[in-house]
Amino acid sequence: MTIPALAPASPLTPAYARVGQALPPYMIQEGAPGDAADWVSGAGLARGGEDLADFVAHDARQVVRTYGQEARPQVAATFALHRYAWPAGLLFTLPWFLLRRVPHLTPGDVFLHREEPRVAVRATEFSCLPDDPASGHPAARVVRDEETLRATVRSAAAAHLGPVMEAFGPRMRRRGRALWGMAADELTDGLWLLGRLLGEEERARQEAELLLPGGTAPYAGGASFRDLTGPDGERLVTRDRVSCCLFYTLRPQDTCVTCPRTCDTERIERLSAERR
Repeated sequence: MTIPALAPASPLTPAYARVGQALPPYMIQEGAPGDAADWVSGAGLARGGEDLADFVAHDARQVVRTYGQEARPQVAATFALHRYAWPAGLLFTLPWFLLRRVPHLTPGDVFLHREEPRVAVRATEFSCLPDDPASGHPAARVVRDEETLRATVRSAAAAHLGPVMEAFGPRMRRRGRALWGMAADELTDGLWLLGRLLGEEERARQEAELLLPGGTAPYAGGASFRDLTGPDGERLVTRDRVSCCLFYTLRPQDTCVTCPRTCDTERIERLSAERR
């Protein structure tokens, strides 16, 4: 039996609406997109071929426009996978964080606009806890407890991202652990950012550490948060990325503040400056 997609106003809508409020002009819409020519699906990327080539070429052109130089092919592919995986990860983590609801999304259920910061998602089922008011919804899968729901986030996101990462892997010259380390980073960083924008950074950190404590296959590494002390004794939160975004290949002096290449002294200096 074919299950119809959730209506535009679904049990997931309150979470997805918060993205547009917290991070404009980013927008997540529910349902299949209107003009398919303007969008690329996760399934299209997972198949490789023209959709994947065009998607990577977009990031290669953007690098030239922004930085005035060409990116190495594996760098453009890494940027392109991030452009897909970061919002795709939020589709799982944000409803879980805000509502304790976890959608089940195949690569064919997620669409990215080719030019604008817009995502379309076509959910058919979601998991939730027994006391959730939406537990009686025909699309609901009720799970036993919080830990089971966390495992569901991990497995649902892995099932979605796995085929897409496999298609990108040869272009990125990465396999296995490197790709799943990137997946752990995307899930953690997306949740951390949205938690901060929504005024719940500390809870987002705690939830991310429970979600990805390390040793949860297939993910390589975990949330890996740690505290540093600023010059005035203030607490500065950082984390160590599992994977490298390769931005240093364009601007060697501008490593990410969570990059393993960035020493703690520089992290403290940069994080302290952000608080001033």
